[in-house]
Amino acid sequence: MQIVTDSGTDVGLSPEQLDDLNIHIMPLVVTLEGKSYHEGVDIQPAAFYELMAKTDALPITSQPSAGDFAELYRRLALTDPNILSIHMTSGLSGTFNSARAGAEMVPEANITLVDTKTLSSAAGWQVKAAAQALKAGWDKEQVLALLEKISAASDSIYTLNELKYLIHGGRISHMKGIIASLLNIKPLIGVEKVNGTYVQLGQVRTFKQALKKLVNRIAKQHEPGSALRVQVLHSHNPEGAILLRKLVDEQFECTWLPLGTISLVLGAHTGPSMVGVAFAPSSIFDDLP
Repeated sequence: MQIVTDSGTDVGLSPEQLDDLNIHIMPLVVTLEGKSYHEGVDIQPAAFYELMAKTDALPITSQPSAGDFAELYRRLALTDPNILSIHMTSGLSGTFNSARAGAEMVPEANITLVDTKTLSSAAGWQVKAAAQALKAGWDKEQVLALLEKISAASDSIYTLNELKYLIHGGRISHMKGIIASLLNIKPLIGVEKVNGTYVQLGQVRTFKQALKKLVNRIAKQHEPGSALRVQVLHSHNPEGAILLRKLVDEQFECTWLPLGTISLVLGAHTGPSMVGVAFAPSSIFDDLP
């Protein structure tokens, strides 16, 4: 069985690792100053954030088309018709629906679709877990049960320093965003599990306070000292990410995944200041092969 995902899941694997685990990534598209880029193909996240820093123009994102997915599914079906297609939340992107429409165009393939109801590294954890389990010989039903278990146990929360990107992308209302910007408010934003949409978890007046509040939110779900799997990602704010990692590390027994940059398509909606953290009990991953 082969795996298809999209670049919004932030699997964080090298081309060699992707090949070894039989993972195929459909790139999302972002347009800046009239030029479109396919993530991971035409441009890498770090380079894109540097372009964003040099312009006042705001980016526009788009998901792959159903035809793009159909073309990929057809090509993969030539070697193995069994495909597990795992995607970032349908609550924040049309990518899952494009994948579903594309699957209907390829009857020769046996495609199972998974809506992670999350995004970035928390979604990437599901993709990597599925790939490892399939490589170890697990059957599809075992893998799907594993993904449900990881999804239920994992959470993401982030903050950012400016709101114009969320306003531009329609993630918060224009008037509400302007008021928050004038008050210099830093939001705490999570991803709820029912529809996979953003939910505001609080707001503070400084970025450093916001980072501390993020850690406090984790402590509301997990006792300080708990053993957690944790990953911190950022758009173009390594200093903020390092500070957040330090604050989390002070309160929990962490199994750390690599610190890195978030998908450029996700970062286009949050701006370069965003830092976020995905976390789950380490025990959830004990049975992974």
